Amino acid sequence: MHIYRQVLLVSVCFFSLIQSKAQELNERSLIKSMVFLSSDDLAGRKTGDAGNLQAREFIADRFAELKLDTHYSDYLQSFSFEGRRDGKKYEGVNVVGFIPGTSSQKLIVVTAHYDHVGIGRKNAEGDSIYNGADDNASGTAALLEFAAYFAENPPKHGIFFAAVDAEEMGLQGAKALVRDFPFSLDQVALNVNMDMISRNEKGEIYVSGTYYYPELKEILEPIALDSKPKLLFGHDVPGTGSDDWTRSSDHGVFFEKQIPHLYFGVEDHSDYHQPSDEYKNIDPEFFVSASSLILRCLLTLDEDLLKE
Repeated sequence: MHIYRQVLLVSVCFFSLIQSKAQELNERSLIKSMVFLSSDDLAGRKTGDAGNLQAREFIADRFAELKLDTHYSDYLQSFSFEGRRDGKKYEGVNVVGFIPGTSSQKLIVVTAHYDHVGIGRKNAEGDSIYNGADDNASGTAALLEFAAYFAENPPKHGIFFAAVDAEEMGLQGAKALVRDFPFSLDQVALNVNMDMISRNEKGEIYVSGTYYYPELKEILEPIALDSKPKLLFGHDVPGTGSDDWTRSSDHGVFFEKQIPHLYFGVEDHSDYHQPSDEYKNIDPEFFVSASSLILRCLLTLDEDLLKE
């Protein structure tokens, strides 16, 4: 057999295996977490509010159930900060679990913010709860299922699963995580951040960050060829204003520390930062497929980063 065909066959078989493994994502648990985190009972999960505490406890309980390691008491990394607009002191809490790697001392940090903006101005329907289903109950629910997957299928790199707080108040949770990181930041090979991954009318999801780290694009390009939803690269070119997502969510903190990052997210939609960002308006099929796709990317990255 020609060597090119051999390599192609091996590549196809490898990615088929990755896709098959990614299908082991627990769809029912994924949706259940999304429904709870975006429910009215949590009142928008604003940092410091009771609903935010409920979300935090839900995530910590799940980490404990999975028996994840942690470097913080009860998985909780507390921090304080001053509000940018009101000057008030706020207390935030990240929820951080860890799975050691089997083959590398390098680390992958998976992040998703679990906070949102709480209760605000009523819309035309009289709804004042900003549920934040897509932003970012979606990323948080996916993070929980990835933690469950890797708890059963140990990764080659150590993986930190950080559900971070106070993203909506200036990426404060991510800043605290990096500031108080329990290992040398030099050990972090990659940050994978998820923020808004549950709906897109075009059936597309973007991965941002490969402009700065084209070697990561090379790893993910074979997956993008046949992905559902369609995985696109972009939204990371300097000088493009709001079209540049490099600092738009928690991955921006890692970027500032010159740590490679990949940010998975959809383009803004009409319900962005509106009370209408509710579970009923997400696309469950898209959400499950996007979560499985990102898990597939994580599995491939965990494998291929060892070769660098």
